[in-house]
Amino acid sequence: MTHAVLITEDDDVQREIIADILRDASYDVSTASSGSAALEKLCEQSFDVLLTDMRMPEMDGLTLLQEAKRLRPETEVVVMTAHATVETAISAMKEGAIDYLSKPFDKSELIMVISRAVEQRDLRIQNENLRQLVTESSALGNIIGSTPAMQRVFDVVQRAVPLDTTVLIRGESGTGKELVARHLHFSGPRHKMPFIVVNCAAIPDSLVESELFGHEKGAFTGADKSREGKFVMADGGTLFLDEIGDMELESQAKLLRVLQDGIIEPVGGTKSRSVDVRVIAATNRDLHDLVEQGEFREDLYYRLDVLNVVLPPLRERLDDLPLLITHFREKLTPKIGKPAPEISAQALEAMRRYRWPGNVRELENTLEQIFILTDDTTITETHLPEKLQHPVQDFGEFALPNGGLVLEDLERDLIRQAMTRSSGQIKEAAELLGMTYKTMQYRLKKYEIDRDNASPK
Repeated sequence: MTHAVLITEDDDVQREIIADILRDASYDVSTASSGSAALEKLCEQSFDVLLTDMRMPEMDGLTLLQEAKRLRPETEVVVMTAHATVETAISAMKEGAIDYLSKPFDKSELIMVISRAVEQRDLRIQNENLRQLVTESSALGNIIGSTPAMQRVFDVVQRAVPLDTTVLIRGESGTGKELVARHLHFSGPRHKMPFIVVNCAAIPDSLVESELFGHEKGAFTGADKSREGKFVMADGGTLFLDEIGDMELESQAKLLRVLQDGIIEPVGGTKSRSVDVRVIAATNRDLHDLVEQGEFREDLYYRLDVLNVVLPPLRERLDDLPLLITHFREKLTPKIGKPAPEISAQALEAMRRYRWPGNVRELENTLEQIFILTDDTTITETHLPEKLQHPVQDFGEFALPNGGLVLEDLERDLIRQAMTRSSGQIKEAAELLGMTYKTMQYRLKKYEIDRDNASPK
């Protein structure tokens, strides 16, 4: 793409020298000998950059800058002066100039400043377009995406919103499963009723029944008072069963009964109660495979899998990165207390090379870290954390060391890395390694790994 530059300079020789330099650098160059002539050209067409002298007869550069920004706010303005002072630069910047050149300047300096102005202009226009996309058809609540895979997700979710149908949401950790569940609830007819979340992986097996259905006083050791379960708390609304694939078979059987007839009975109780609850389930595991392995009830699987929403991992929809970055810039700006910087093309390319094992959640956390630690207005590749500048090779390229290795040592090291990356969150670390929550707990105990700092006790 050729970028258009308008040069405004009353000195004929200087004007032509600058024009020749920029033409040689492949810019589409127009010239004007005065401020009024420049305004006429700006009325006729749009330019990417206006390069103007500050001292000119009839209309000075500062006045031209003001009028140019009124006519063409999208055009970047660079001012040049032989009388450069701090005050001159500050005045120009306050009026909207992106940069300035102090005469005399050399060829390389001129090309560098114009190139920087063009890049900034392209980046700003790109982000404005992305912001528009985010507010239009590329967003579903807080779920962002324009790739075909995400459009399919949007289609299924929108069809499911007005229904009471059970929905099964599948996807890796960090892909936005709970965001989908919340959209289904808060955009639907039950939005004024409770939305209750249950993390099935975090509840001990012995307490699942009590957690879901409640219990009567004295039902078991420690039950010193009666307690309502999550189904009662969600009555009239939605119950979101997260990580349903980690639920034990015995608990699955009791859940199936509730889904079939809508009746619950508290632990230790003798009276049943009807509940009106829409169930949305989510998992990062393949329930069909678990059924084949005998770890998940087939009847419960088909009861849950009425409508299926599959969220793709971020590495499979990298074309959504610009949209997601724009969304998180808008979201994080109030949180960090300053305008979030733009992302340069080089930084974006580096982010595309990374596999994002933590998916969209990892992207948001990484951007927040970058935005907090950076004072510049544009993020370059040097601002990125080490994992993005030098991404680790895929595990498929792993080579066996010449001296061999001890598998337990490798497993211990990988578990430490996963715990560090997940900031001590066992569930997320387990997902990174393809383990169940309970297997990870066992491994942490076996290798005496501290969950807080991923180091040996």
